[in-house]
Amino acid sequence: MAELSTDPTSACCAPEAQATCCEPSDKDACCETKAAAGRCGCSAGQRDTSPEAIRETVREKYAAAARAISGQEASGRCCGPVALTDADEARLFGGSLYEGADIDGATVQAVDASLGCGVPTAVAALQEGETVLDLGSGAGADVLISARRVGATGKAIGLDMPDEMLDLARANAAQAGVHNVAFVKGYLEDIPLLDNSVDVVISNCVINLAGDKHKVLAEAARVLKPGGRFAVSDVIADPDMDDATRVDMAQWTGCIAGALTESEFRDALTAAGLTGVEINPTHRVHEHASSAVVRARKPNQSA
Repeated sequence: MAELSTDPTSACCAPEAQATCCEPSDKDACCETKAAAGRCGCSAGQRDTSPEAIRETVREKYAAAARAISGQEASGRCCGPVALTDADEARLFGGSLYEGADIDGATVQAVDASLGCGVPTAVAALQEGETVLDLGSGAGADVLISARRVGATGKAIGLDMPDEMLDLARANAAQAGVHNVAFVKGYLEDIPLLDNSVDVVISNCVINLAGDKHKVLAEAARVLKPGGRFAVSDVIADPDMDDATRVDMAQWTGCIAGALTESEFRDALTAAGLTGVEINPTHRVHEHASSAVVRARKPNQSA
């Protein structure tokens, strides 16, 4: 495992690094406090990219986002949620991407709280009676939309790891009066569901956040029934993404640094045993990355 820099004057807390993650009023406290504890507070300079370190960084970022959405914590904190639009106010992430989409079943609050990069329910072709699993379900918008589409004979399951986000999703489900849903705590790399138990796996800009994406995709394939479908929105890195962006943890929790390239994503899905891979870019989200719809299928046992 790589070590974090403990030098408070290192690039980890240099002004250029601070500018990428800390609010001006938070810079000194963010860096000095964490440096005194033997680690730096500016995630832009962290070098520990082990799956465990990535998981904890992501967990805290999205727990903080949930607290901010719930009004428990002020937004704009150091290393808080990423901007949802670019300099020209073009929509990159968030609830605004659902404009014009069929969101029947979800509350306005759940949609507005989305931090995703697309609308996976628009391409999943959900059917009555199916069981759907949403990886990294966040505030629950895609779970609630899925629940309405699969009907009373179907079920929508949301998987996430921060308690704060699970609480928010359950509150949104209660407000919506939806009963064919379940929100489960767990990790993408170790999905707490049985083999061959779901018809469709969806996700909205979450797989790129995982430290071990091959394991995530293998788990998704494991829980899919034969003939089951994989339909996600995610960030796809350009082949020429620079090394500095790839190791920048502030960008990682902003869904950029951890992204696979298109060829890497295809290879990982194939290695997981999925077939019929389709990757269709939707819009640019970064100088070195695009959002895309990614689809695949688990072969039938007789295939």
